[in-house]
Amino acid sequence: MLNTYNFPEFHYERSADQDSVKPVKHPVVVVGAGPMGLAAAVDLARNNVPVVILDDNNTVSVGSRAVCYAKRFLDISDRLGVGQRLVDKGVTWNIGRVFLDEEQIYSFNMLPEEHHRRPGFINLQQYYMEEYYVDRIVGLDNADLRWKNKVVNIVDENDVVTLTVQTPEGEYQIQADYVIACDGANSKVRAMCGLESKGQVFHDRFLIADVVMDPKNFPPERWFWFNPPFHDGQSTLLHRQADNVWRIDFDLGWDADPEEEKKPENIIPRVRAFLGEDVEFELEWASVYTFTCRRMDEFHKGRIFFAGDAAHQVSPFGARGANSGIEDIDNLVWKLKLVMEGRAPESLLDSYSKERVFAADENILNSTRSTDFISPKNATSRVFRDAVLKLAKNYNFARPLVNSGRLSVPPILTQSPLNTADTSKFLCKVVPGAPCTDGPVVRNGQDDFLLTCLGNTFNGLLFIDQRQELTQDILDQLAELADQDVPVKTYIVARHEMDIALPNGVEWLVDKVGAVNERLDAKSGTFYLMRPDQLVTARMRQFDQQAVVAALNKALGK
Repeated sequence: MLNTYNFPEFHYERSADQDSVKPVKHPVVVVGAGPMGLAAAVDLARNNVPVVILDDNNTVSVGSRAVCYAKRFLDISDRLGVGQRLVDKGVTWNIGRVFLDEEQIYSFNMLPEEHHRRPGFINLQQYYMEEYYVDRIVGLDNADLRWKNKVVNIVDENDVVTLTVQTPEGEYQIQADYVIACDGANSKVRAMCGLESKGQVFHDRFLIADVVMDPKNFPPERWFWFNPPFHDGQSTLLHRQADNVWRIDFDLGWDADPEEEKKPENIIPRVRAFLGEDVEFELEWASVYTFTCRRMDEFHKGRIFFAGDAAHQVSPFGARGANSGIEDIDNLVWKLKLVMEGRAPESLLDSYSKERVFAADENILNSTRSTDFISPKNATSRVFRDAVLKLAKNYNFARPLVNSGRLSVPPILTQSPLNTADTSKFLCKVVPGAPCTDGPVVRNGQDDFLLTCLGNTFNGLLFIDQRQELTQDILDQLAELADQDVPVKTYIVARHEMDIALPNGVEWLVDKVGAVNERLDAKSGTFYLMRPDQLVTARMRQFDQQAVVAALNKALGK
């Protein structure tokens, strides 16, 4: 029954940089080949930005670690060429159930809308995700992944970053225009820069137990118990991963001895009491953890940028770690690319920290609230929590107050300096700063989805009802947008394709079921401008080329 996953071992290989008399300079160096470092490297390389990735290890993460990946994570991974493998291997789920003692008090659906390409969440062990991203990097010419290359010193001066790297064959130096530090919660790069991450340490201990068992025992859903009858802690969480592996999280309390609790002879009786005496299982991996909610003051210093856990940490409740980390990468890479190409001012890079600090604060707030609700720190808070839970069984008004780990949704960057103020009266939540919604479309006669079409460039969506509304003057203006230094490719969205010749840089999308029009509250003439990370940066009720150009320049930090 045991999981047969074979952890790959990647071999150290000597780099030509190690034989150079002077440090070789690279456009971007990524430190850390964990989930965020790998995603950054793939995104850079596929955008024709050469990248070197340095990692002090030579395999993927041991243990399941991050397991819950939200729709936004999958949408980004689709653009990076990894999404389908994640979905194919992962366990798809949308349903969650909440219990108090032995009784279910309610359930919820993470994806109540139809017509999305991806589910609300999948569960997949982190080692699979890392393996798939490593495979993707191997197929990219612009990425150089170096195992057993440990960064031991870093200096940012004179518009260049110099890194000293330790290998099995000794030390060498390389240089970079920019460095992205993705080396985790205990970031050595952060420490070498004299920076710190500040926040709250929670006086809780939790046991993670990954067990292998027959899938007939539990469905692929997220089940959360408050005051579990089988365990003396305040909560227990169960959800399924690939290969019939279930993740179980037990609240142990602050006084638990971590070394004792993670011994198999103590874990197995606890798991058996939870699953029942008649359920066969085998223990695959276990860990006891304490967590913090903290962040750096700023997510970059000079030419060194921090992403993922190196920049910010949250508790595991709500699956906000990897999901927010990949949003960091999605936010940063397009900006680096345009600045390095000289098509945007370097000041554009300042928006990375402003936008992602805002997002981190929202994630930390929600994560802290979840933790405080799940494990109250005093009797009064517990009485309030249990009263809310009892009301939630029969009264809908109480259910929004129940917080079993508010699951990750992408923050809406309403305060972004790159947004154009929205003065139009729209009746949807896809505001400037929000990720674009998805929906099925037909492109060139083939079924597709909107987010797949948008890709990784600036895009416009122009909604048209009638043929006569699409004048030659509008077509000429759209062609001019596509011919700029930073081009805007426009998709004309209609309920059916019209017999009109379109200029280069303009395509039809047929909104086959009307979902895109509905979700974007589109009327004829409505125009949306999307950033390369598929966030809305401007919208207007009537297309105005000058307004679009002004919004584009603002989104470029000009």
